[in-house]
Amino acid sequence: QQRVLSSVSDGGSEQGETSGHEPGARNPWAWIPTLYFIQGLPNVLVASVSLVVYKNLGLSNAAAAFYTSWLYVPWVLKPLWSPAVDILRTRRWWIWRMQFIAAAGLASVALTIPTTYFLQLTLAFFWLLAFASATHDIAADGFYILATSEREQAFFSGVRNTCFNLARITAQGLLVAVAGRLKERTGSFTIAWSITFGIAAAGSFVLAAYHRLVLPFPAEDKPGARRGSRILPAGFFETFGSFFKKPKLGRLLAFLLLYRFGEAQLLKMVQLFLIDRRDRGGLGLSNEEFSLVYGTAGVLALMGGGLLGGFLVSRHGLKSWLWPMVFAMHLPDAVFVYLSGAQPHDLRLISACVAVEQFGYGFGFTAFMLYMIYIARGRHQTAHYAICTGFMALGLMLPGMWSGWLQEILGYRHFFVWVLFATIPGFIVTALIPLDAGFGKREASG
Repeated sequence: QQRVLSSVSDGGSEQGETSGHEPGARNPWAWIPTLYFIQGLPNVLVASVSLVVYKNLGLSNAAAAFYTSWLYVPWVLKPLWSPAVDILRTRRWWIWRMQFIAAAGLASVALTIPTTYFLQLTLAFFWLLAFASATHDIAADGFYILATSEREQAFFSGVRNTCFNLARITAQGLLVAVAGRLKERTGSFTIAWSITFGIAAAGSFVLAAYHRLVLPFPAEDKPGARRGSRILPAGFFETFGSFFKKPKLGRLLAFLLLYRFGEAQLLKMVQLFLIDRRDRGGLGLSNEEFSLVYGTAGVLALMGGGLLGGFLVSRHGLKSWLWPMVFAMHLPDAVFVYLSGAQPHDLRLISACVAVEQFGYGFGFTAFMLYMIYIARGRHQTAHYAICTGFMALGLMLPGMWSGWLQEILGYRHFFVWVLFATIPGFIVTALIPLDAGFGKREASG
């Protein structure tokens, strides 16, 4: 503890961070849950809640979907600067600084929402948030491996996912509901969202300061830079080049880009459909109702689907469950064809339909995440997995950009019918991918 405090007192200089601190007596429960909660919060605020914000502030579906899809770019490109995180500073250094930058970004969004040029300014700060969040992802995942034993890594893997999803519930559920309640009191979504982002910023500042103090100092967490910056470009290009030499690369990339082709379009429009006015074809939910239906019931179902998928694959292998997961991913999209036609008022029925779709999505997404691990196997596994996540983000970004424009042309019901047809490429690319029979199956003990 004295080593940590002395590092704090010297301002967190590079020397203090890298002078051979041994891991402090840090119980993983003291930092892993909060680390992955704060990893999830800006991610969800940028990728999902921003869409609700712009809809509440009067943007059209086409504009809201187009602008918020561009916010995926930092996650698409993060493999390009991921080596810098390893080379220039310690992962601990990157973690808490990115958290402070993200908190400052949230505060800046809060301050610029009431301005005349709110769209341009908030988009700029959402981009800052996205960059900080993507960089934090790289550092936090690497730090987790260095600061925990293999036994702790296995034990806390579920804790990481749970805390990330708690951040999702906080952002899509609690904060959206807070904004809705504040709108009722103030009569203005502008004031409501400004206050809400101020609350999120304050909480993020507190967690950043907390992590500045409590994160351990793993002995292995050292910058790798000065071991020869001359060989960096060669090593960098060799790592990336080896990914694009993988057998059947075209099929692998097609799977990464098209497995969620329908879902990528649905993802944007479902949120807008739930809160859009009924005379425009939506369900007219208030922000509080949206937070309950999508931000709470939907996220819990998503978690349940993911947990079941992981359990079944660990017992029988990915190949045994691949096609059930593909069907579970895509077929429940049909519930939105029903909802857009019937436009029910029963909140329990709407919640059940959303939960069914989100459970299927969580179950089917397990296959996608595990197959990225399958692709990344071998030398440079960490870098290759980061490249896979970049293509994953690109597969969400591009279809999302035109989804709002297409929905405004077709209307909600015909758009959701189109989404069902747009799932066909996902079935095709799944049929073409190579997959070892035993991949993902937990080996029997003893």
